[in-house]
Amino acid sequence: MQLTTTPTGGHRTTTFWMSHAWLGTHVEPGVTLDVADGRIAGIRTGVDAPPPGATVLRGLTVPGLANTHSHAFHRALRSTVQVGSGTFWTWRELMYQVAARLTPDTYYDLARAVYAEMALAGITAVGEFHYLHHAPGGAPYNNPNAMGEALIAAAEAAGIRITLLDTAYLAAGFGQRAGQYREPDQHQLRFSDTTADAWAERASLLKGSDHALIGAAVHSVRAVPAGQLATVAKWAEERQAPLHVHLSEQTAENDACQAAHGCSPTRLLADHGVLGPRTTGIHNTHLSSEDIALLGVSATGTCMCPTTERDLADGIGPAVALQRAGSPLSLGSDSHAVIDLFEEARAMELNERLRTHARGHWTAAALLRAATVDGHVALGRSDAGTLEPGALADFTTVALDSVRTAGPVPRLAAEAVVFAASAADVRHTVVAGRHIVRDGQHTLVEEIPAALASAIAALHG
Repeated sequence: MQLTTTPTGGHRTTTFWMSHAWLGTHVEPGVTLDVADGRIAGIRTGVDAPPPGATVLRGLTVPGLANTHSHAFHRALRSTVQVGSGTFWTWRELMYQVAARLTPDTYYDLARAVYAEMALAGITAVGEFHYLHHAPGGAPYNNPNAMGEALIAAAEAAGIRITLLDTAYLAAGFGQRAGQYREPDQHQLRFSDTTADAWAERASLLKGSDHALIGAAVHSVRAVPAGQLATVAKWAEERQAPLHVHLSEQTAENDACQAAHGCSPTRLLADHGVLGPRTTGIHNTHLSSEDIALLGVSATGTCMCPTTERDLADGIGPAVALQRAGSPLSLGSDSHAVIDLFEEARAMELNERLRTHARGHWTAAALLRAATVDGHVALGRSDAGTLEPGALADFTTVALDSVRTAGPVPRLAAEAVVFAASAADVRHTVVAGRHIVRDGQHTLVEEIPAALASAIAALHG
């Protein structure tokens, strides 16, 4: 169906009619939503039939999904790392091999296809945790942000928003003595700016836009010396930008930090000013009660990536305790073993059921909030993730008549989507009022499977 627009108040307005819409607390049938200048200009309920000229979205329309944690190049590892056995640390060696082969051009090709795959899954914004900065061997490109700019361009080409979380990655890990850190190894040289000050100088050259926000990240407490953590935190604070950090993903990290500094990674971050309401800890898997309290009282967020966490045998994080303590929850597909935020949402609940032998830790509404509004806030977009006037016009429609979702009464459509739907059930994705995915087909990127296959084949020789 063609979009029909009419001028109003100096802006062109597009009207969408939704057979069912999630309005934050309930499913509402028959909703029209007006979009002007990329934002929701008005919303009406009780509209039984599409108005003339409206774009029809049949299914359950929810706010656009926020993929809070992504490493785009990890998509090239899918299936390859499922051969044999091992741990996070053996998986990391395979990851390094792929990272070593990327150039700005091949990274653009891969990321464009990956972000298009995200759009097909209903994702309208991604947080890209970006540490692949320099050429192999560590020499900077002529444009020192060539790799980051390739990611920004790829997201724009795929039609989704990006928060580029430019990552400080300066060391290979804790040294033998307190306060010592090991120099980056050959694989990590292209990640490192050598010092936090040099990182900040390079990151300051990145330019944001409505489409691309610029944030910061501390790769981990083992990769940024304690004395340099404050530099990264100050850079983010001065810009009121999101700040993310891999936190206690592995028990080995906790043990090494305790040996080096006599405290947990969470306490180390707290002592150096990294925690706070614009900060999000990624994984937060192996935490003590004191760690949970520190994260909660500082309103530091938690991004759970259940598929990656179980794929890498990391463990199940204390998401319930974190949320109760005051840490907002968001979701990410991280290593992209699959790209499906419905799977991530229900996995958080189902993992907790396995751990506690009890059901019903989060409602479908609470899980949708983690996948939408709280994820967007973690990415620096407090004006996204809701269907209400003034919000960004980013939303996605999920089929209610597929073999996975058919059957429930309409008032239970949210439960059907959260606990049974998959990315394959997404029919429409709209970003800033622009139809990026229409009837399950991407409108900007053709032949996405072929694009993925070609980009990945170039990295595996």
